[in-house]
Amino acid sequence: MSRRASAALLCILCLASAAGCGATAKKPYTAAGTAPCLREKGFTQVTTAPGKVGFVAAFADNGGLRATAPSGNTVTIAFTADDSAVSGTEKSFRSNATGVYKRHIRDVMSAQRNAVIVWTTTPAQDELSTVTSCLHS
Repeated sequence: MSRRASAALLCILCLASAAGCGATAKKPYTAAGTAPCLREKGFTQVTTAPGKVGFVAAFADNGGLRATAPSGNTVTIAFTADDSAVSGTEKSFRSNATGVYKRHIRDVMSAQRNAVIVWTTTPAQDELSTVTSCLHS
């Protein structure tokens, strides 16, 4: 291979690797990106309005969402800035929970990347699967 061809190949490889920087980084999920999918999947009363999603979710960096599954179970999702903020948001949900809900928070709360998901009652597996598959940026 000639020097010129080697230099051209090296240049192309450098450009390709530079273009790929961050390409595999996952964007955080957002309330705005998730809401349309939940509506399509039959969830009702889907809202991202801060006054309707609850205190903790209302202050989440990437928004909050509340929706009702076809079964009547309500889900609240707080979309944190990134994965590192999830534990703080989970702590906020735990500290604001009351009564029976507080004793069963482990049954109704889960996280997927930057989304903290809290249900009114323990969700059926299909409900949980639907919500996690609808999480979008």
